[in-house]
Amino acid sequence: MARVLADLTPLRRSPEFRRLWWGLGLANIGTMLTATAVGLQVYELTHSSLSVGLLGAVGLVPVIVLGLYGGSLADRHDRRRVALVASVVMWAATLGIVAQAWADLRQVWLLYALVAVQAGASAINGPARSAIIPRLVSLDLMPAATALNMMTATLASLAGPMVGASLVALVGFWHTYVIDAVTFTFALYAILRLPPIPPLAASAVGGVTAGPVGWIASVGGGVAGSLRLHTASVLEGVAFLRTRHNIQMTFLVDLSAMILAYPTAAFPAAAAVILGGGQTTAGVLTSAIAVGALLAAVLSGSYIRVRRQGWAVVLAVTAWGAGVAGCGAVWLMAGRTSPTHLIVPALVGSVLVLAFAGGADAVSSTFRNTILQVATPDDLRGRLQGVFLVVVTGGPRLGQLVSGTLSSLFGEGSALVAGGLGCVVAVWLLALWRRSFLAYDGRQPVA
Repeated sequence: MARVLADLTPLRRSPEFRRLWWGLGLANIGTMLTATAVGLQVYELTHSSLSVGLLGAVGLVPVIVLGLYGGSLADRHDRRRVALVASVVMWAATLGIVAQAWADLRQVWLLYALVAVQAGASAINGPARSAIIPRLVSLDLMPAATALNMMTATLASLAGPMVGASLVALVGFWHTYVIDAVTFTFALYAILRLPPIPPLAASAVGGVTAGPVGWIASVGGGVAGSLRLHTASVLEGVAFLRTRHNIQMTFLVDLSAMILAYPTAAFPAAAAVILGGGQTTAGVLTSAIAVGALLAAVLSGSYIRVRRQGWAVVLAVTAWGAGVAGCGAVWLMAGRTSPTHLIVPALVGSVLVLAFAGGADAVSSTFRNTILQVATPDDLRGRLQGVFLVVVTGGPRLGQLVSGTLSSLFGEGSALVAGGLGCVVAVWLLALWRRSFLAYDGRQPVA
């Protein structure tokens, strides 16, 4: 069983990683409560899957711009400080969401604006926080550490939608958002307890130091010079990425999966007009993906030792697309009947195929993140994590827009079948284009 269950060695060896793991795990639960509740609130105000899908679109520009900028900050300054400042901004945006619900403003544009601020701060926080992990554990433990982080993230994805939808139904939006504001303090504490973590090596682009003076100059003063500096720094990371085909592939296959086959924007409408059960059913569908991902993370000992990690990624993304298409097929068989009661067989079928897809996505994410962390030099890790964040955050946001739009035009079932099959075709075309990715060996990493 020790070779099947998740490897806990990183938690035993690194107290800093252990605190960060617990703190971010608790904060992630609150974040997922809010993400679920915001989607339900938008649907309650508009009764439109497209409006729910637009939640992904409104955060896309801040994620793209600030994710790359945040990666540059993480490579030029104390990564703990960057993560802490960005986390405070995220917390402030959460308090804004709490306030609009308490005041019962019922303004969709305000929700969009607060989600955009949250996304922008997260885009700065993510690269710094991710670049911290290889400094807390040894690189040979990165697959195990990545799987452990996947476990807490998926546990939040499991509990968040189900509990969030139930809380909205029982106590309303305001109290649900308050829980997020409280749990986020654990993440702030965990980051505050970290030691200073400057980059190990100086970037080839000079000018700003890693100390307080450099931080102030970069963030608050000399705006034009700071922008030129960080633009040059971002371009340096892009130049590195342009010649590293295996790292490129980790981004491209994930974009194929998330843009073409990300189903969550269709869940509220599917719960209303196909499956029945309303808000709680929508939460169950989202949680089903997390159930599969959590099982894959708990059993990660069975696959983290795989050497052919490129093959593992391609097969896992293929399985994700097949699972999403299978869910769409279940919905097509059930039909849009606007049921007055829960259609149990259709719900069970949906949950099973979505859980299968979620497990596949967890395997893909574990190996994609491991390849990126191990194959990238430390002084470029923040910038590559910035690109990674743009992909893993921007991809689902675009996917929400695509799924919501196709659902509005052709129906929820057809949208998922087309998206899932499109994902399978896209990932194998990419694999045939970059055959070297299929030969990637985790013991001899080549970027």
